[in-house]
This record gives sequence, C-alpha cells and structure tokens, in this order.
Amino acid sequence: MSAAPAPSSVTRDPAVERILRLAREHFFAHGYSACTMDDLAAELGMSKKTLYVHFSGKEEIMRAVLDQLGREVRADAEALLANRHLGFAEKLRGFAEGMVQRLALLNPRTLRDLQRFAPELYQLTVEMRQKNIPYIFGRFIEEGQLTGKVRTDVSPVFATEFFLQAMQGLLQPATLDRLNLTPPELLPRAIELFFGGLLTPAGRKEHEKLFPR
Repeated sequence: MSAAPAPSSVTRDPAVERILRLAREHFFAHGYSACTMDDLAAELGMSKKTLYVHFSGKEEIMRAVLDQLGREVRADAEALLANRHLGFAEKLRGFAEGMVQRLALLNPRTLRDLQRFAPELYQLTVEMRQKNIPYIFGRFIEEGQLTGKVRTDVSPVFATEFFLQAMQGLLQPATLDRLNLTPPELLPRAIELFFGGLLTPAGRKEHEKLFPR
C-alpha cells in the first residue's frame, strides 16, 4: 500500500486556529465570493490590519481551511483504524459520521461558488479527494480483508480507484443539484453502498447486527 500523504505542519497559533474555524463556517455557509476580509475581521472582533498579519488575503485563508480539513479527515480515519476496541463496522460507521460533522456546513452552492469564482481553490478540493480517498479507503479495505469482513477477491487498488472516480463525479455541484443532496447527506450513502458490495457474509452480518435498517 502506498504511504500516507505527508500532512502539513499542524497549526498551533490560537489566533490562527480561531481565524480558520470562523472562516470555515463563513465560507461554507455563505460562499467564498460573498466573504471579504472586512467581514471576517468584523466577525472575529479584530482589525483588518491584524488579520493581514496572519494571512495575505482570503485566498490564503481558504487554502489553509482546505488543508486543515484534509488533515482532520486523515487524523479521524487514523484514530478509528488504530482503535482496537472497535469492530470493522463500527469504525466504518464512525468515519462516515465524522465526515458528516466535518462537512456539516458544506453545500452545493459553496462548491459551485468556488468552481466559478476561484477555480484554483476548487481544484484543491479535487486534489484533496485524490490524496485522501485512495489512502483512507485503502486502509479500511485492507483492515476489512485482514479481519475477514471484506472480500479478498477484490483488489484494494481497483476498489479505491473505483470509489475515487465515483466520488469525483458525485461531488460535482451539478450532480449534487440533480440529486438534491448536500455532501454530508451524500457521503454516508455512498460509503454504505460502496462497502455493501465489498463485505463478506460475516462483515454484512456484523454491520446489520450493529446498525439494523
């Protein structure tokens, strides 16, 4: 299996963390193009000059938000996979629920806004999926195969590439609009459908016992 993508250095400055937390909420809820440095400074209760001490502009802030989100998703997956007290089905469900929380404010309008007004930033969301999906879902598939919960006749490389391509299409703003779904609504369904075809009878039994329909 390929090595994990190298994460960026973890942000430790409390002021920067606060800026990124509020900026994520603002960007995801209202759209990138509608947000200004004046808006962020006002919500943070700081001067725009102070905000510029930490970031050169809202593009740099959004890049940091996306980088932080990618690191959080990887960390969530690593923590679940390392937890020896959870079964495979619990880990998988825990990851899906964590993704919903991480992306709670993200909606098709936000993605469409990035795609139209900040294509380089939108491309970062595509690249983030390209890095995270093969690694994270490859890890889940390998653990599932080792524990007898996922079929061993399916190549992890093929399965993760299949899921990556499916998600790249499903998370297109136009696709989300057609399905009338937000990313937090779509991701758990996609994960359950994807692994539904990979589980062994034992894996399916464990999943249905813990999470009956």
